[in-house]
Amino acid sequence: MIRRPGAALLAALFLASACASKDSGSDGPSTSTSATPRSAVPRSDVLKPVTAYVQAVNRKDRDALVASFAVDAEVIDVGRVFAGRDAIRGWADREVIGGALTVDAVVESRPGYQKLLVTFAPGGSNGFAAHYAFTVSGAAITRAELTYAD
Repeated sequence: MIRRPGAALLAALFLASACASKDSGSDGPSTSTSATPRSAVPRSDVLKPVTAYVQAVNRKDRDALVASFAVDAEVIDVGRVFAGRDAIRGWADREVIGGALTVDAVVESRPGYQKLLVTFAPGGSNGFAAHYAFTVSGAAITRAELTYAD
């Protein structure tokens, strides 16, 4: 099920996108032909395993996406549980690879845990706002809980 964001959320996402482009350190418009979304928050603010996940999604690199998770990790995607790398690989193949993921804000951050406001655009769609909450241990994600943003 894909919920479409309201007009206020779309305006906020547009402003966040504009600010990210303005603050990117570029002297002019981007000349990149890549369709990879630009993060609205500094990469240093996002935990390294989470950054690896976001980059893998945007590169459409299933193997790197799966490698960002611990062997016994779990993904909870709107209540559905995918436990272990094999299940995560199948979920990624069906629902993630081919989409684009933009980090809009770090909502909560503490050692070993981070909750992000993101925009996920499954293959060719306009996307929707979601909260992605990650628990990490060392260099790997041990749990990811994905929910729609209110």
